[in-house]
Amino acid sequence: MPKAALETLTESMFYVLMAFDRAPMCGIDAASFVESASHGRVLIGPATLYTVIGRFESAKYIEETLVEGRKRTYRITKKGTEAYNAELQRLGQCLADAAAAPRFI
Repeated sequence: MPKAALETLTESMFYVLMAFDRAPMCGIDAASFVESASHGRVLIGPATLYTVIGRFESAKYIEETLVEGRKRTYRITKKGTEAYNAELQRLGQCLADAAAAPRFI
């Protein structure tokens, strides 16, 4: 059965949602947060960033709070916080499963 849109998040999506979970910010600040939080492992370009932001806005995970010229500031919604926490739980379960699974060498 196919998964619903945004049922699980890509790594980039996860980090962007993490950024908005920390504080309201604009897209450029979110991209900087992603790079910093992932210790440079995840780099997100403008096309990917604004695609993710658009999908999150459509899904009501984030909402625009301020527009200053071309700069738009977003904050996470209750629905976005729930999605972020669900993904944290899913990833935690993946790690627990990996730790508990027997190795056959």
